[in-house]
Parts: sequence; C-alpha cells; structure tokens
Amino acid sequence: MALDSGRSTGERIFIGLLTSLICSCFQVAPLKAAERLELQFEDMSIPIPVKDLVDWVDGMSIPNSIRELSEWALDGGRDSDLSSWLNLLDLESRAGLAKILKAPLIKNRSMSRQILRSWVGRQLLDEVSDLIRLDDDKSGNKVFNTLEVLLENQPQVTTMDLLLALPGESLHLDLDAFLELANRWRTELKNQQQLVLDLGRLPVPSKGSSEAEEVLANIQKPLTKSKTLVVDHRSDPLTIETWRPSTASPSRSSWIVFMPGWGGTPDHFRWLAHRLSANGWPVVLLEHPGSDAKAVQELLEGRSPAPGAEVLPDRLRDLQSVLKAKEQGDLELPGEKLILMGHSLGALTAFLASGAIPEEGLDRRCEKALDALSLTNLSQLLQCQMVDVKLPAQQNIPQLKAIVAINSFGGLLWPSISGAKISIPVLLAGGTYDLITPALSEQLGLLLATSPNSLSRLLLIEGASHFSPIRVQGQVEKASGEDLFQLGEAFVGEQPLAVQALLGDEIIRYLQNLELGKPTNILVKEKRNSLYFYLLDRPSVEKLLKN
Repeated sequence: MALDSGRSTGERIFIGLLTSLICSCFQVAPLKAAERLELQFEDMSIPIPVKDLVDWVDGMSIPNSIRELSEWALDGGRDSDLSSWLNLLDLESRAGLAKILKAPLIKNRSMSRQILRSWVGRQLLDEVSDLIRLDDDKSGNKVFNTLEVLLENQPQVTTMDLLLALPGESLHLDLDAFLELANRWRTELKNQQQLVLDLGRLPVPSKGSSEAEEVLANIQKPLTKSKTLVVDHRSDPLTIETWRPSTASPSRSSWIVFMPGWGGTPDHFRWLAHRLSANGWPVVLLEHPGSDAKAVQELLEGRSPAPGAEVLPDRLRDLQSVLKAKEQGDLELPGEKLILMGHSLGALTAFLASGAIPEEGLDRRCEKALDALSLTNLSQLLQCQMVDVKLPAQQNIPQLKAIVAINSFGGLLWPSISGAKISIPVLLAGGTYDLITPALSEQLGLLLATSPNSLSRLLLIEGASHFSPIRVQGQVEKASGEDLFQLGEAFVGEQPLAVQALLGDEIIRYLQNLELGKPTNILVKEKRNSLYFYLLDRPSVEKLLKN
C-alpha cells in the first residue's frame, strides 16, 4: 500500500501527537515489560512486537543525506516482520518515526511530575486512557507509575525507555480514535483560517462623525510607585503598582485596574500602563501570588503543582481588596468610574468580578469538550476546572464603567446569547494566531454572550497570538527576550512590538470615545504598522458567525 505525500505528512503528525500523549498520561514498580503493541485500525488489530521495534530503532543512525536515507531505510529491520509494516511509510516518515522514538519525552522530570499531578494533568490522563490502554487497565495508572519509576533513576525518558519498562503483555492503541481526533483538530484549524477569509468579505462601513479625538502622543512621564496592602485572605501583604498621570496629562473620569494572566507579572504590561497613564488614566497593576511568574518558576523547578482555576477565588479577593482600599482612601488615585482590564485569566477575573456567573450545565458541556481533547483551544481545560471551584460571593461594583479584555475566554462558561448578563460596554481584543483562546470559539462568542450595547467592540489583529501583548525585557522587534517564558516566534509572532503599539492605540481610542459616551467607528481590513486588523460591533460579529 503506497502512501501519498499528504498521507505521509498526516502520519508524521499523528506519530508526534501519539508519543506526546503517551508521555502526558503516564506509583508500584514494573513487573514485566509489555511484549507487543496492538494497533486498532479499521476493525483490524495489528500486533507489533516491542522487541522488533527496539532492535529496528537501535540499529539505526539518523541519515544526513537522501542517499544515506535510502540505504538506511532499506537496511533497517530487513529480517523482521516489522519491516513489512514500516515499509508502508515513505522514507521521510520512517526517518521521522525513528527520530521520535529515540528523542527524550521528558527533559525536566520535576516539572513533569507536578504537571501530571495537577488537575489538568489528571484530566488529560483520564481522556487519553480511552485511547491508550495497557492490558485491561483503563485508568492509565500503570503507565503513569512506570514513568514515575523511570524518572527516579534517570533525568530523561524516551519513548523506547517507556515501552521497554511498561508492565503487562500488550499496549493497545486505538488508531481509529486518534485519527478521528486528528480530523477534528484539522477541522478546527480550517475554521480558524476561514475566519480571516470571512473577515475580508465584510462590507466596509462609511465613516461617521462620532469619532473622538485622535490618539494622543503624550510622552509625559507618569508618577509610579509600589504599594502593599494588608489583606485577610493572604498571609503576606498584596503588592500593587500604581501609575498616576502627570499634571500635564488630560483629566479622565475613570481609573483602571489591570490584572495579568496565568504566569503574568506587572513587568509584562508596564508598556500599556505607561501609555494609559500618559494619556490621563490612573492605573493599578496587580500581581496575583499563586498564579504569577513566581508560581510558574516553582512549577518549572518541580517545587509546586501547576496552578489552575483554583486560583480564581483569591484573584477575585485581590481585586476586592484594591477596590476597598480606594473606597477607604488608602489608595489615593483620581477617577470615580472604574474600568477593569486584564489579559487571559485576568480578563476572565474581570468578567467574574462584574457579576457574570457560569451558566448551568457546565459539567455536561465540559464532558463533551474534554472528550474532544482540543489542542486548538487550551482554555477549555481551565474553564472545565471551574466545575469544582467555589467562587466567593461578588459584591456589586456600581462604579464599574467598562471591561477591556485581552485574549479573553468563556465559550464554555457562557454559551448562550446574552448568557453572561453583562450590560456594561466591553472591548474584547484577540488575534487570529491564538491557539490558547482562539477568537472564533472564544472572543466572538463572548461578545454575543454580553448584553447588547452600542459601545461594545471586538478588536482582531491578523497574525497576533495569545502572547503578543506580553512585553519582556530585552525584546526588540522579534519575540525573543529575557523572561521566564523563552517563547519563540512560532508562539509570539514576528512583530510583538507592532502588535502592542496597535493594541495600545485602539484601547486608548476606545476609552476616549467611552469618555464621551460615543461608539467607536468600526474598522474593516485596516492596515497600520504593517498589520491588518478589524474593529467590529455586535451586528458584524453576528454576521461572521452565520457564515
């Protein structure tokens, strides 16, 4: 059976996902190594002896040229039945398979243990166990325990290490189910790509006269300082940063509280606080212990589990403490009205603080969503953990004027039209290259989940990702910089600073119009700083989702 180039690419993707998932779903020492792999495929059970696979991989050296590749592939496993199956793959796929099997699955054993022991890790274990089973163990515990034992004795674990150590007789892999998942992921990615095409077909509106003043180029230096608040819900005082506008800045009626996302710190968003305060808005930058950079550093060092949705109650109490300090005069900042602003998990905190309660049936929606194991919307894992999280009672915030949510999410929490019951104006911002909180399944639907408001808008930036708004030390024009997260251009994109400049411009333009009580003109297929972007209202989003 010959495989065309398209199929071979799919095979390589599948092999990569398969080995990664084996790693992810995996305490008793192994008794006896599994003797064979059994692939379930189109009502057939295909046995592959583990020993033959090990011999085939051990006898290989990764080729450096096409000629060496041909000789290597022909020589490898010549005398085993396994070679008959492997010869169904093209040369490049065979090379990729051997490389994957020999590559480390685990490079940081301490961090991996903490991830696997977290709520998210156990959910992945539970879902993947339906696809991967050792003998009759559907829980995945044997695989997890074997991986734990291996990590006690070696710093890295490869796929072959794991296969050789697994106890039992056979490891069953449901290839049909994996291919179904792969097709589902492919469809999700195509739908996101289609979003960009649909955006380009929207009619260009005529520009009205409701536009506010131009975005100011004010470069007056704000007055910044750090302050601590003693709070009842934390053992240590809460540290906040305040950005007070200079006397030369415009006078605004509102002040802003900005909340970073998971692993975020004030460092990441000082660029935005500076721009906002230079244009007249007082800003408080919050840092949330337990889900900030320190918490992620402890995860990376294997000293604490991965923080998840369980941090939301304390995040909400952090915000309440800031509002109480302002009300009691302990936080002296101008402005009567409040604008809540946040990135990712910080944006979700803003929605919850405004009184939005997850709609009934979240457990049922999550059961279906987790079965799909979506890798193109990782926020669903965090949303589903909220089934087990008890949120504190939220106090009414009468002075709340608007929410600005960057890379927000809540598609599973509020799936219905106007289900979030938020009547204040919202500005949602996202990117077309976001696989953490994708615009199609998160920001578009979230705008419709709020109550209709003529001042609400959705900003979409082509090519921007979930991490584009984050500025790190040493970052110039490209994504690299000195930070806890060493994210490359594949995650951040090639122009994070241009995205940040555009995002800052549009947030300020929106807030200026908000001060006047006027809607911001919608923009379709605009270009600025080599970036295309769209600023849409509710009817435009409704039209997009109908296509």
